[in-house]
Amino acid sequence: MGIITKSPLVERDIDVLADLARVTQAHVTVSIPFWDEDKARAIEPYVATPARRLRTVERLAQAGIEVGVNVAPIIPGLNDEDIPALLEAARDAGASHACITLLRLPGPVAEVFEERLREALPLRADKVMRRIRETRGGKTNDARFGVRGRGEGVYAEAIQGLFEATAKRLGLLPSWIQPVVGDGMAKRTETVSSFERPDRSGQMKLF
Repeated sequence: MGIITKSPLVERDIDVLADLARVTQAHVTVSIPFWDEDKARAIEPYVATPARRLRTVERLAQAGIEVGVNVAPIIPGLNDEDIPALLEAARDAGASHACITLLRLPGPVAEVFEERLREALPLRADKVMRRIRETRGGKTNDARFGVRGRGEGVYAEAIQGLFEATAKRLGLLPSWIQPVVGDGMAKRTETVSSFERPDRSGQMKLF
């Protein structure tokens, strides 16, 4: 069972999550796209600060719940430079894994995002929009499976390389993904599950 959130409200369920973690696989991933608080406030003015979200990571980890961070969305040219510091802070707070997702701007979202960007960070707006298109084949969106979360091109590969190198150094590569020596690929490891196939010979039980 997994939860992805950017809200500290998940702390209200720490007791429930801790109970679940004792009988099955349960983990929480906290989305933290920025480490620099000024940039965070410029783009996400009405949500919990990076420091507050890291306190959530720390509280979950202290309760024995597997917790990680999702550095997402990565906005090329803006917060990709935050990756190393953010991952180090997450590790120190007790995170056990990390992942990233590159920004894409489907449909009218692109116009809304650019308007917000130019209003909040006018000196960086042109650079950021140029980098976004650079990682999306000249567009602001690419919905192709396998590409939409990572982007493509030299700059996207540099972002991915920075994340993977830092996450590996800090021991934050996801625990369910292990590298396969020799072919450079990765595989999903077998996990223990509490799932039980229902007995269809009679009335199923609720409890």
